[in-house]
Amino acid sequence: MLNFIKNFRNDEDGAVTVDFVVLTAAIVLLGLAVGAAVTGAANKASGEIVTKINATPKTVATGG
Repeated sequence: MLNFIKNFRNDEDGAVTVDFVVLTAAIVLLGLAVGAAVTGAANKASGEIVTKINATPKTVATGG
């Protein structure tokens, strides 16, 4: 029983797993933050494009 306790105390497999879980969560959160920033910028840019298109004078092309 004493050997089991010593081995359990010295075993670091669980600590490595926790490290990978934390790093994976950080990468996922970073990806979500970048995705949100890109989405917001894309929506803003597309809104500005629509505004400029709607502000241009409407002309009718005539065959000539």
